[in-house]
Amino acid sequence: MRRSLTAGSALAAPRKAGPARIQKPKPPLASAEGPAVPSPSPQREKLERFKRMCQLLERVPDTSSSSSDSDSDSDSSGTSLSEEEAPGEARNGRRPARGSSGEKENRGGRRAVRPGSGGPLLSWPLGPAPPPRPPQLERHVVRPPPRSPEPDTLPLAAGSDHPLPRAAWLRVFQHLGPRELCICMRVCRTWSRWCYDKRLWPRMDLSRRKSLTPPMLSGVVRRQPRALDLSWTGVSKKQLMWLLNRLQGLQELVLSGCSWLSVSALGSAPLPALRLLDLRWIEDVKDSQLRELLLPPPDTKPGQTESRGRLQGVAELRLAGLELTDASLRLLLRHAPQLSALDLSHCAHVGDPSVHLLTAPTSPLRETLVHLNLAGCHRLTDHCLPLFRRCPRLRRLDLRSCRQLSPEACARLAAAGPPGPFRCPEEKLLLKDS
Repeated sequence: MRRSLTAGSALAAPRKAGPARIQKPKPPLASAEGPAVPSPSPQREKLERFKRMCQLLERVPDTSSSSSDSDSDSDSSGTSLSEEEAPGEARNGRRPARGSSGEKENRGGRRAVRPGSGGPLLSWPLGPAPPPRPPQLERHVVRPPPRSPEPDTLPLAAGSDHPLPRAAWLRVFQHLGPRELCICMRVCRTWSRWCYDKRLWPRMDLSRRKSLTPPMLSGVVRRQPRALDLSWTGVSKKQLMWLLNRLQGLQELVLSGCSWLSVSALGSAPLPALRLLDLRWIEDVKDSQLRELLLPPPDTKPGQTESRGRLQGVAELRLAGLELTDASLRLLLRHAPQLSALDLSHCAHVGDPSVHLLTAPTSPLRETLVHLNLAGCHRLTDHCLPLFRRCPRLRRLDLRSCRQLSPEACARLAAAGPPGPFRCPEEKLLLKDS
């Protein structure tokens, strides 16, 4: 018993602490390939990381297929770089030291990279890929298919044709107005195509429309009228330019009451067949705007007929209610020499000098004027009435509402006349029978 107790007490008693032993650091284990190498320097780490980046960028297309497997591999193996050789160090036969923080985890908390057999894993956050460039297609001019010729006869439901030809139907349609023609266009396709004939639409009136829609403009272009009335409408410059470039046969254009911003489209649209232009009561028109309209285009080459002006073929011009001065009249005489009818009514700046310019020996309008309207020009006096005898072809002279003109002086002019007497159906209105 004593022996067992002494043995148990000896086991339970703690051992006496001896002198502290100093543990020496274990030398690094030598690998089979060679002696151990200390941890690489920061510059070498940057160089090796750059090499790995270049190798991974070359194999980026392979990462899309193994992106899901790469995340699981990177999570399960925390010390992948410490067990395998880096691509740059395998060539030199060196193995990185264990526990190196630069190999397990990159700076900034980025995941490690294992360029193993399963495919490389990107160790840095790549930016969004640029959008793919659209394919370069060959450019071709796309033109609409040619319109099929209009039928000469009207097909019936029984399968036969109507005995009247297309020319006879058009003669009947010429006696109808615009409203009746629109009703006939709803009868059948053949009548609809026949009713678009430009001979049935010599004049189109769109005046006092609040807005012009694209179907209206396309309908005007399809009918190709010779006279177009757009007075007091909200037509824009872009719409008017689009129309004028597609109506080369337009002979009469009425733009009274529109703004100059839209009327300025006349300066860039060719109108070779224009004979009548109505610009009465245009808003905000001065000599500078009229100068742009009357002068020839700045890019006109010498020898072209257009160098005389845009209104060289206009025979009737209506400029009532505009701030027209003698400077604009001089440009008008120079660049519109074929005028036979001129409307200058209610122009506040027209006076006796203006009449002298119109009837001067050097004026081309002296021999061409047939109708002259000067009603409401309050600067005219009795001294200008004898000047009208210089115009031998004058047939109508309107001097109504001119305050400084006396009825007696107008009666004396009517009795004498340029080549013969005038008749006065109204006061200060002189007419001559042709």
